[in-house]
Amino acid sequence: MTGSSFILYEKFFKTIANETRFEIVRLLTKGPKSVNSISKTLKFEQSRVSHNLKRLECYGFIVCECKGKERIYSIDKKSHITDIIRGIDKYISKYNKRLKECMDMHN
Repeated sequence: MTGSSFILYEKFFKTIANETRFEIVRLLTKGPKSVNSISKTLKFEQSRVSHNLKRLECYGFIVCECKGKERIYSIDKKSHITDIIRGIDKYISKYNKRLKECMDMHN
């Protein structure tokens, strides 16, 4: 793997590892939502949501569709992020005890 390839992996994981962006992606896996709906559901300020939606859209995790004055966000099906999260969920379920032990050792 070249250094430039690593940087792409790093950007991918840093983007999704942010708690706000992760919560937004999790919510959008349940269906398309407006900025207001995301803000209300997650109890985040609208500016915080908008800022993080831009990053998620830029990196290809989500897409935006304008419906009148509203911007509706949804998971970009081509990104496979839903499948990736499901895979990580399976990993965490399988290794839950081990991961917690590691967290205890390294904290």
